[in-house]
This record gives sequence, C-alpha cells and structure tokens, in this order.
Amino acid sequence: MRYNGYITEQRIDGDGDGPLAGTTVAVKDNISTEGVRTTCGSAMLDDYVPPYDATVVERLKDAGATITGKTNMDEFGMGTTTETSAFGPTDNPTAEGHVPGGSSGGSAAVVAAGDADMPTVEEAAQLLEVVAGPDEDDATTRDVREQGSDYEYAAAADSDVDGMEIGIPTELLDGADEGVQERFWDAIDDLEARGASYHEVSLPSVEHAVEAYYVIAMSEASSNLARYDGVRYGISGGYDGNWNEAFATAREEGFGPEVKRRILLGTYALSAGYHDKYYKKAQDARAWVKQDFDEALAEADVLASPTPTRRRSTSPTCPLSPFRRATPTTASPSASSSSARPSARRR
Repeated sequence: MRYNGYITEQRIDGDGDGPLAGTTVAVKDNISTEGVRTTCGSAMLDDYVPPYDATVVERLKDAGATITGKTNMDEFGMGTTTETSAFGPTDNPTAEGHVPGGSSGGSAAVVAAGDADMPTVEEAAQLLEVVAGPDEDDATTRDVREQGSDYEYAAAADSDVDGMEIGIPTELLDGADEGVQERFWDAIDDLEARGASYHEVSLPSVEHAVEAYYVIAMSEASSNLARYDGVRYGISGGYDGNWNEAFATAREEGFGPEVKRRILLGTYALSAGYHDKYYKKAQDARAWVKQDFDEALAEADVLASPTPTRRRSTSPTCPLSPFRRATPTTASPSASSSSARPSARRR
C-alpha cells in the first residue's frame, strides 16, 4: 500500500563508522537538513532548502547513521493525526484506513512499514545517547550533567524493571477502546511478571490540560509564525499592490486551514483585553498540570497510559474535531472515586 510517509525521499549518507553505522533513520520534515528540502509539512516552505544541518542531524551523520528521507507531518506540527499536511495525509501501514498518530505520523509510518530501521529498546537508547546533550547553538538547552545526571542511556536500557513502580492515571484510561485497554493491561501484566509493580494515580487537571494547551499553543503560533510574510520567509505574495496585500496573499496561499485557525485564535487570545482572560488563565492551568504530574511522579518511576487510534477522515475535517479528539475523556466524580477505580483493571 502507498501510505505517504515521506515528503522528500532522499538518502543522506553518514560517516563510514560510528555507533550507528549501518542504521537507517528517517528525519521529520521540520528538522533542518543541508541541501535537502525541509517543508514543515507546509506549502509555505514548499521549495525551502536549508543551507545547514540541525545539530541533531549533524550528530546522526557523525555517528554513521544513514538518513532515508524527510517524513510527513502535520503542518508546522499542528495536529495529532498527520492529516493537516499540505502534502496529504499519512496512512497507517499496519492498519489501513487508520491514522498513524501525529504530528510525527510520517516518521511512525516509515518505521512501521520497514522503510527505516525498527530499533529495539537498547538501540533506541543508543540513538538517544547520540543526539542528546546541550546544543551550543541553542540557548534554551541545558546540560543535565550539571544536575548530577548523565547521557548513558544505552547502558541503562538493560530491560531490568525489577523494583520499578509504575503509576497509571485513571483519567487517561477512561474512554479508551476495549481492545486498546486489553493490550495495555497485557503490557502491565508482563512488566509485573518481571518484577515491576503498579498503582493508580489521579491527575484531575488533565480535564483542562487540552484547553490550556490550545490557548497557549495558538498564542505561540500567532507569534512565531509572524515571520512567514513572504519577505523574510515563505512563498512570495507577489509584487502588485501594497505590502499588506502581498503579506495577506503569501499567508493565504502558504498556510493551511488548521494553521490559519490557530493564528487567528492565538492573536485573539493575546489581544488587549483578553490576555488575562485567556492566556494568563491557561498558564495557571499549565502550572496545575505540572503540579499534578510532579506529585504523581514523586511516588512512581514512570507513568503509563494507553494510546488510542481512529480511522482516517474521509470527509472535510470539522474545525472542532482536533479539540474533541485531543480532550481526555473523564468519568463523573462518582465513577472516578477510589472505590470505583479498581473496576478499570482487567482481570
């Protein structure tokens, strides 16, 4: 089947030796690759060819990895199903007609289809070890060694889970398909058999997490995408009329419906008179989410939850559907009380 996993299928060879020599890696199309088109899944960057490699690509090539191409994605990462790409949706090669997730659905599909290596846990840890670490070109990164940690992920990936404590957020179980829950609990059973234990945790803030995410993310989109004006970045809006008309033409032709929607809503949320009403409240909600996760992880080594899937859309997407798909389904207070929670456990 043709699953549309790549936007640009072009081989980029790494160094002859290194820890990833002989390994193929697909790179998401919002990561800069010197001399190879990088679109971010948008018509705005349809013909953009970067003059430099991103740090992560430099590290992959230095480690000997072979890059198979640039993978499809939701436009500028704005989506959860890889259906907002200007280059068409990506199908799930293991479940035809279903989405592969997003916004990195192309990467997931390429690996699932066998067009890039499917790493073991140990190999994935080695890959992470290669790309991890501070970036001298990015002032927002930090060196975890300053906090007493390290980057020796490969050595830690020994499959030993004996003594591991797993937290299972009950709110993230409610609403998942029965088949998905079955597979999830099978995995938990396997981990228990190997020495791990689990307990249920509550994250009440997740009911508002997606609401806060959309306000914050759309506000950031409004600000960050202002540079795509047809002059500094992006396709040209032409040379007729005044600058405002050229600016509007470039953004009308370059951006897809979901990106435009987020820019409009983000601009509204940041406008005078609404900043405190929406953006500030969303930031407060984000702090609440962080607090819930910090408290849950104080009693657990990791948190585990199922990941649902759905069929790919066959009709124009409703503007509200991304919100409905992303919003966690939560039970009523009585159904999510501690006395009711064990019923979610499959036995």
